[in-house]
Amino acid sequence: MAENISQRYELRLRAHPQTLADVRRAVAARLRLWGREELISAAGMCVTELLSNVHKHAASPECVLVLENLSNGVRAAVSDTESALPVVKEPDFLSESGRGMFLLSKTADEWGTDLTPTGKTVWFTLRSEAVEP
Repeated sequence: MAENISQRYELRLRAHPQTLADVRRAVAARLRLWGREELISAAGMCVTELLSNVHKHAASPECVLVLENLSNGVRAAVSDTESALPVVKEPDFLSESGRGMFLLSKTADEWGTDLTPTGKTVWFTLRSEAVEP
């Protein structure tokens, strides 16, 4: 029985701290639908960091979140209109900010940035531990 569930989910939004909980719920719901429950916590944290960076550093809060269900996990990407790339720096653990990309780099299996004609896309992948039968 083949299910007709889209393996791609796109959400256009305005990055703002007040919307982050709703976005995390949407990510969790989509990962549950795809049977990727074990990735919900890590994906929520990483997506929150990317959206927080859009809010803090991009001239416009308008962005697009894309989730993709892969054979071995999930890929998430946030595209915005800012061409400046995020910087991973050794965190000052006493500081209240500046740790996000460091945490993402330690949580995601892979991550990267792509410059686009309209700005940039920052993406990450999380692999599932479960092996497909």
